[in-house]
Amino acid sequence: MNSTVVTFPHGHVSGRSTIVGAVPVGERHGLVTTETPFHPLDHTWPDQPADRGTLGGLVVVDCVTGALSAGGEVFLGPDIPVRRGTAGWEWLVVHVTEEPVALGAEVDLVADAAHRAGLSAGHTACHLAALALNAALAGRWRKDVAADGLGHPDFDQSAITSSRITPYGSVDVYRLGKSLRKKGFTAEGLDTDQVAAEANERLKGWVASGAPVRLDVPGPELTARRTWHCALPEGEASIPCGGTHVRSAADLGEVTVELALGEQELTMHTTVHTTVHTTVRA
Repeated sequence: MNSTVVTFPHGHVSGRSTIVGAVPVGERHGLVTTETPFHPLDHTWPDQPADRGTLGGLVVVDCVTGALSAGGEVFLGPDIPVRRGTAGWEWLVVHVTEEPVALGAEVDLVADAAHRAGLSAGHTACHLAALALNAALAGRWRKDVAADGLGHPDFDQSAITSSRITPYGSVDVYRLGKSLRKKGFTAEGLDTDQVAAEANERLKGWVASGAPVRLDVPGPELTARRTWHCALPEGEASIPCGGTHVRSAADLGEVTVELALGEQELTMHTTVHTTVHTTVRA
């Protein structure tokens, strides 16, 4: 098996391909095709959930990342023992079904377009919210740190511990402990309502601008290092990203964030209030 060719970075939700591998996933069947429109759960940064849909008419109950060693052994998800893209390994999209499909069979693959649209909106909003949060917290840094694409101190990348994309939203958790203080961030007296209001005002302007969104896709394989770009009024922002996205900030309709402060963490809930039907490609 060679590394799976993926078409989801281009917005595709359907395709036809050949079954080239099958691996057990508990009592279920992990099916590998030459090419797929399905976005699998990433094993290193599981922010965007797997696509739903069908393969050869069978329900795809899960879709995970697999890695094939030079010795022919396939590892799945968190059991993968090497870094993403390690040379000498093949990287696979594994579609999990309840029933087997014969090797060599040609099958139709159809991802749930409505579910994909919700996740794409949530993922784009997640990136925009992170940039807006960086800007709103910029005055709380006492030391120089790496900047985001808009020139603000990158709180998101400095402090994030987890990110979970949901249909039309996301939940991001940031640490506020000793290590972040050493980097120069001051959390004392943080007014979450004020920070959220400032971020929401910025998000409102960005959505109204209709800023175009694009993915830089350097190759067709699953492990290609893709990058999200958005041409915002302040400049073009870019973030490494393996997920799916809408094509314009205008597709989001409205984006708002809410912040919750804990003893050692800050949680940001992002919501897309959209009346816009985003488009995907068959």
